[in-house]
Amino acid sequence: MSSTTNGGISFWYAQDGIPAPREPLSGDTTADVCVVGGGYTGLWTAYYLKKAVPFLNITVLESRFCGYGASGRNGGWLYNGIAGRDRHARNHGHDAAVRLQKAMNDTVSEVMRVAAEESIDADIHRGGVLEVAYTPAQLARLKAFHTAEVAFGETDRTLHGARETARRVRVAGAVGSAWTPHGARLHPVKLLKGLAAAVEALGVTIHESTPVTEIKPKHAITPYGTVRAPYVLRCTEGFTATLKGLRRTWLPMNSSMIATEPLPAKVWDTIGWEGRETLGDMAHAYMYAQRTADDRIALGGRGVPYRYGSRTDNDGRTQPATIDALRDILVRLFPTTAGARIEHAWSGVLGVPRDWCATVTLDRATGLGWAGGYVGSGVATSNLAARTLRDLIQHDSGQSGPTDLTTLPWVNHQVRTWEPEPLRWLGVRTLYAAYRRADRQESTSHTPTTTRLARTADRIAGRH
Repeated sequence: MSSTTNGGISFWYAQDGIPAPREPLSGDTTADVCVVGGGYTGLWTAYYLKKAVPFLNITVLESRFCGYGASGRNGGWLYNGIAGRDRHARNHGHDAAVRLQKAMNDTVSEVMRVAAEESIDADIHRGGVLEVAYTPAQLARLKAFHTAEVAFGETDRTLHGARETARRVRVAGAVGSAWTPHGARLHPVKLLKGLAAAVEALGVTIHESTPVTEIKPKHAITPYGTVRAPYVLRCTEGFTATLKGLRRTWLPMNSSMIATEPLPAKVWDTIGWEGRETLGDMAHAYMYAQRTADDRIALGGRGVPYRYGSRTDNDGRTQPATIDALRDILVRLFPTTAGARIEHAWSGVLGVPRDWCATVTLDRATGLGWAGGYVGSGVATSNLAARTLRDLIQHDSGQSGPTDLTTLPWVNHQVRTWEPEPLRWLGVRTLYAAYRRADRQESTSHTPTTTRLARTADRIAGRH
């Protein structure tokens, strides 16, 4: 592990380089729309708004540099998952949730369309998403998951046994898998940088090194001045807790990743993975992985899930024990990687609402809007959220009526805040300890059903 680079934002930035800094805000100013946050949500929102209404004066404010947060550190999964769909089905009806799922399915193609149109080479490969099971309990959850996805309109997905799974990816001990075409692997930073360049080319102003300390109606307040705008959009996702009055809004959940050195052909011969699907599993403390364009494995999962007081990390550094745990997962799934060097490790935070439901909102009385709470599915969800914010603003300003996007069930979804400390810290740490224990129980007991411990943890967490 001594040769492993730890932190430095992420492997993706180590590979593609930290961008040249943009100028910070230099005093009070005005805009038609002020976007707080220079990640995927903020940049996509600026992009679609400016394309729809070219005369808009749009300013983006970013605390560090564009993509410093989850947009530059994620696993590179462009896929159709959205947090909270089942709850929306209960609250708004099955058909409404089906419309939301279809919008997410279409979002994968939309991101690829814009990347091609803007000449953004982000190593995008549409190999779909493969979820594997390697215990009887995981297999039962996998089959239930597959049945649920079909019921929500995803009829083009397939369920595989052990032999068919091995033809795609030879995961040690895999007993089954489910595959959907609605997913692609990409290089997160290449997409982010290309999107930022496209936004600037449209005439949007981006100020970096400009932390927003407070958002009020028609005001985004920074140490260097205040931006006044009829619409102020909060696009801060896992860093929302740093804003005044919002510490308990979304919990900054920690996720960590490792990336191997490029693996030789003889190792890939034992693994397969020619389709370069994004790869996940059905564990409670689940993992996510991709085969990169230069033939590494980038794999992530939960380490220390939450830092007391909603604190965020220090430039992506992660705990040595987490690096060891992720390496153990890698070798358990792919034993021939045992000799591979872990070249980089890093971590980042994602936004988790108390009910695990992503949302996009515009308060028409104040002009304040926000989107996030993606619970780890933000690469694609941020794009749908941005297009929805565009439509909500155009509707509010009288430029259009309601659209298919503004009537989706996640729009203006309300959720209660997280518990105060130390309850928040104790609760999250206890829940993930329970999930890890449940995974160990299922691996050793070979029970065909999800353990009672995991079901209880799900209910307490508000996930079901």
